[in-house]
Amino acid sequence: MNQIIVIGAGHNGLTAAYYLARAGLKPLVLERRGVVGGAAVTEEIAPGVRGPSLAHAIGPLRASVVRDMELGRRRVEFIHPDPRLVALSPVGRALPFSTDRHRTADAIRPLSATDAERYPDFCATLERLGAFLAPLLEMTPPSLDEPAAGELWDLLKTGRRFRALGRTDSFRLLRWMPMAVADLVAEWFSTDLLQAAIAARGIFGTFQGPWSAGTGALLLLNAATDPVPGGSSVLVKGGPGALTRAMAEAAREAGAEIRVGAAVSQILIRDGRAVGVLLDDGTEVPAMAVVSNADPRRTFLELVDPVDLAPGFLTKIRNYRCSGTAAKINLVLGDMPAFRGVANPADLRGRVHIGPGIDYLERAFDASKYREISSQPYLDITIPSLHDTASVPPGRHVMSIYMQYAPYKLASGHDWNESRDTLGRAVVRTLEDYAPGIGTLIEHQQVLTPLELEHTYGLTDGHIFHGEPSLDQLFTMRPVLGAAQYRAPVAGLYMCGAGTHPGGGITAAPGQNAARDIVKDLKGRTAQVGRRGAGGSP
Repeated sequence: MNQIIVIGAGHNGLTAAYYLARAGLKPLVLERRGVVGGAAVTEEIAPGVRGPSLAHAIGPLRASVVRDMELGRRRVEFIHPDPRLVALSPVGRALPFSTDRHRTADAIRPLSATDAERYPDFCATLERLGAFLAPLLEMTPPSLDEPAAGELWDLLKTGRRFRALGRTDSFRLLRWMPMAVADLVAEWFSTDLLQAAIAARGIFGTFQGPWSAGTGALLLLNAATDPVPGGSSVLVKGGPGALTRAMAEAAREAGAEIRVGAAVSQILIRDGRAVGVLLDDGTEVPAMAVVSNADPRRTFLELVDPVDLAPGFLTKIRNYRCSGTAAKINLVLGDMPAFRGVANPADLRGRVHIGPGIDYLERAFDASKYREISSQPYLDITIPSLHDTASVPPGRHVMSIYMQYAPYKLASGHDWNESRDTLGRAVVRTLEDYAPGIGTLIEHQQVLTPLELEHTYGLTDGHIFHGEPSLDQLFTMRPVLGAAQYRAPVAGLYMCGAGTHPGGGITAAPGQNAARDIVKDLKGRTAQVGRRGAGGSP
């Protein structure tokens, strides 16, 4: 038997299944929900209105995945808006971030001539450092205990590339990685709105604020996938669900089988090896290996019997930080809102940033430290109806909002069932400061609390990245030491989700990386993989 079970049909699970099938294996993807896509889905958010219920912008997706899965042939239409981001101020200033660094510099100039002059150099620096880090995202993190010859060679090449950076950039990299992102941007710019818009890329989706140590590393790692300071604003016509449906089609065409409505309750381990799964309905599904696209805590603390894991490893996983602080609010609007400082609504086709200063972002984070909902939250917004009119009735608009900070665990005496309205009101009040009168346009409001992110989308503790992307949970320590190479400490059990290197976002990088290593492990176990594995691995 060369069947491999993949738990979860999110974008990383679908990517892994595609490459495993292309290598001659027989992946069976088991998805708990009735649709594929995980957090990257397009669903009905109100009667007759569809939108991105959770994820709204794409990573961007790794170019080799787009090519290999032939997503263009499958009619996936990627949208690259310009400006890609507009940062708003309550006093009526709007700062657009264009892909063209000189156009962005021109937009900065009315705020600060000095910052405008420095911006192109900052972009060039991020581009160089991002180019250095990009190959690390494609690597399998090396084993620290017994590194293989190939891993040592990769590290040697990395060392050579580091020397080639030159003294200035290498020194910057070493200093900036452990630095708070607020300090990093302050070295370049003095304008608060500009600082905050760039710094937000180091804190999005995390339980960290701009003054948290190590957030500089997240800004730099994000620059490895897209170096433009405003961040990625790649959207998909039809929403992220159109992308994941096409990925499922590619996986099936390659030979994978996908079953929805098939919830896995347990990973079966016998004689120290994963041999299949048990479904909620009591069905046992055998396999030569199991690949989990679930987050590490769900995989090891819920799906695996603790007697099959070493006590030391269980302690590490129990200490793996995975507490989410993001909520999602989807609005159906009766008309297009007017944002202060934005003369042309077409400028809002990308992402909209609300978080006008470093101190504002830090205060929003401060509330979550005490398990409170931020009364003036940081918002990351898209308006998909500006480029995708087919999903909404004429004249209506959909607004997709990520809100930070909303802690998974609220202070004593409060729960999310009673606090949902509080969260929704905080978001609408904040929007009113930037788009006066927007409250009167709201026809429907969908609030997804961190608890619902867990229950509906399978994100343990509501963490959208499957675990905190902090310095001690990255690269060789993602998710933990001893399980950072997509291999669990159980033979035949693997991981491919955002809780593995290189982490979250809709890039498909963890799924592709994991499939490469799984194929290396398993291709010698069947004659078919022995014939085709070398040509089929990603």
